[in-house]
Amino acid sequence: MNPKLIPFARQLRKNSTKEERILWKRIRGRQFEGFKFRRQHPIESFIVDFVCIEKGLVIELDGGHHGFDEDRKYDAERDGKLRAAGYRILRFQNRDVKMNLDGVAVTIWNTLKK
Repeated sequence: MNPKLIPFARQLRKNSTKEERILWKRIRGRQFEGFKFRRQHPIESFIVDFVCIEKGLVIELDGGHHGFDEDRKYDAERDGKLRAAGYRILRFQNRDVKMNLDGVAVTIWNTLKK
């Protein structure tokens, strides 16, 4: 972990998106079947939206800016580096959290149980 990322991660936690707050409310405090999640957590040289360290699962929420080619390329490279570090990555669109939170939760649960 890059210690220089810690202040930036704190800032991201303070300024989280509505969708991040909705998902965080659902998975925080071991409410989600006893699994502990962290939010805006530094891993390697990145800050991930959510992570369950115990299960090596990273959850990313993507807003509209992730639809551009250069952002998709960056996300793919970033995901590759996180996978090389031993993490599995789940990506959801913000609209998935707003419109189908239960479906997102089931996908997370099924991935945790694998």
